[in-house]
Amino acid sequence: MESEPTNPAPRRSGDAEHYFEHFLFGSRWIMAPVYLGLVLAMLLLLYKFGAELVHLFSDIFTLEESEVIIGVLTLVDVALIMNLLIIIIFSGYENFVSKMEDLQSHHDRPEWMGHIGFTDLKIKVIGSIVAISGIELLKSFMNVENLSDRDLAWMVGIHLTFVISGVLYAVMDRLQGKGH
Repeated sequence: MESEPTNPAPRRSGDAEHYFEHFLFGSRWIMAPVYLGLVLAMLLLLYKFGAELVHLFSDIFTLEESEVIIGVLTLVDVALIMNLLIIIIFSGYENFVSKMEDLQSHHDRPEWMGHIGFTDLKIKVIGSIVAISGIELLKSFMNVENLSDRDLAWMVGIHLTFVISGVLYAVMDRLQGKGH
């Protein structure tokens, strides 16, 4: 009995595509050093927080009430920025680099971790920018005697731009969600 010649497996035309797609998928790890850099930026902010706290305590008896309020608002501002960085680091890493599956059952794992999608992340970033802008504006109002009307008008205008942008983005996101 004569056997039929066997044809070698045909070369898939998608081999190059397969390798290219795996290369693209692996390229997401390029973002890992960016998230590490944001963690290092948090250390810089922690230093600034500590320096402001030491300044407030060391000069507590000579500072005016408005200076204390501005100092405390600065501390709140740094805390909000650090919270924002944590959200960006965790959500960005989980959405774009890799799941933190080893931490799924960790008792300190925040409930929101792993549940914030890219759209939710953008809403939180915009909300945080509005809050930070509001604190900066409040600090300016506490120091109004040292600012020109023009400077204050620009600050209010920029803050209102952030507020309106945030509201419009949230409305667009809600309208888009109702369509699905």
